[in-house]
Amino acid sequence: MTQALTEKLNKARQRLLAELAREIGDARVIDAIARVPREMFVPEHLRDFAYENQPLPIGHGQTISQPQIVAMMIEALLLKGSETVLEVGTGSGYQAAVLSLLAARVVTVERIAALAEDAARALADLGFVNVEVHVAHDRLGWPDEAPYEGIIVAAASPEVPFELLNQLAAGGRLVIPVGSRRFQELVRIVKTPEGAQRHNLGPCRFVPLVGPGAWPESQSA
Repeated sequence: MTQALTEKLNKARQRLLAELAREIGDARVIDAIARVPREMFVPEHLRDFAYENQPLPIGHGQTISQPQIVAMMIEALLLKGSETVLEVGTGSGYQAAVLSLLAARVVTVERIAALAEDAARALADLGFVNVEVHVAHDRLGWPDEAPYEGIIVAAASPEVPFELLNQLAAGGRLVIPVGSRRFQELVRIVKTPEGAQRHNLGPCRFVPLVGPGAWPESQSA
């Protein structure tokens, strides 16, 4: 990158961090976002916009989420630092990178193999060594290494999938957009001895989650 672009991105990053700090109460989340170079997780021709508070296309009909939504979802996981977290929907790998600075280990799954490969390469190149990237294929989540203390889903489901609840540890938190293909509510599910407790966190809009317990492939567009 040129020096001019580097300076422009640094200024944009500081503006974004100040904006996020007005909405996000956990300073650790803001610090983690400050340490992850978002420009390395977007297509090169969009790097000028890397620190705008908006989603950006990353190919294959997918997007890198708006930074404020990333911060809100990660804050809602209530991480202490010792957890193993499952991310459903790796996308560019950006959210996994932020999570890796706040959890002991991140397992992330992506159904589009090309995105998974690109994300794994970017994460490795940037030194995020506590992240495992897997291709999801025909199942939801990654039950092989369950249970997880936190699960974060970067795509919208019509309901909270039992497949993911079954992969959540006792006392664990699941953060997921739930609703129609066009409009959703971001919710946090806490798994307690009395059952799943639901907390609504506000409206959002995500691409559809495809897999068992979510949208069938034929209805994902």
